[in-house]
Amino acid sequence: MKRSALFVWGGWKGHEPKQCVDLFAPLLEGDGYEVEVSDTLDSYLDHARLRSLSLIVQSWTMGTITDHQERGLLEAIRSGVGLAGWHGGLGDSFRNNLNYQFMVGGQCVGHPGNIVDYEVNIVDHDDAVTAGLPDFTMRSERYYMHVDPSNKVLATTTIGREDIPWIEPCAMPVVWKRRWGQGRVFYTTLGHVARDFEVPEAREIVRRGMLWASR
Repeated sequence: MKRSALFVWGGWKGHEPKQCVDLFAPLLEGDGYEVEVSDTLDSYLDHARLRSLSLIVQSWTMGTITDHQERGLLEAIRSGVGLAGWHGGLGDSFRNNLNYQFMVGGQCVGHPGNIVDYEVNIVDHDDAVTAGLPDFTMRSERYYMHVDPSNKVLATTTIGREDIPWIEPCAMPVVWKRRWGQGRVFYTTLGHVARDFEVPEAREIVRRGMLWASR
C-alpha cells in the first residue's frame, strides 16, 4: 500500500511556511508518497482520515489551535501516525498548548543575536537521520529551546555567555526525535526561512527525518 503524507501550512508568513512545504512535498513524492497539502487546521478534525495517514508534516507558525483541532492531531500521532517539522512550523507553534508542546518535545524561547553564523555538530553518527553527515555551518537565526530531556538528540549547537549572558554555556539541541504514544516525532530547529534549506545537510536531515517519522 502506498504511503501517504499530509502537509499543513499557515500562520506567520515571515517563516515562509508555504515555501517550505513547496520544497519538501516534492521530495516525499519522489520517495513514492501520495501527498496532500492543506492550508487549514480544520484538516485535524477528520479523525478517520488522519489515522489513515503515514505522516503529518506541519509548517504552521505561532497562531492558535482549537481544542478539537489539537485533539485530532494528538490522537492521530498517539495512534501511530508520524509527525515531522522544522523550526517555524512545529517548535514555534501554539504557545498556549502544553500537551502539543509535550508531543513535539520542545518550544522555541528566543534567537539571541538574530542572524548569526553558527556550527551544527552531529552528535549521533549512527542514527539513520544523521549517519554519514558532517558538521556544517549555517547563517540564520539560532534558537534557544526549552526541551524535553527524554528527546533523542542527534545534533546540537553551542550557545555561550556571549549569546545569553545569564546562562551557562550549553550544547543546545538542533535535531531530535522522540515518541508520542505509538507515533514517531521528528523535529529540527533549522529552517527560519526556506532559503536555509539550500544548505545540503539541512535539507537532507529534514528529508531523512520525515522518512524516519513515517509509519
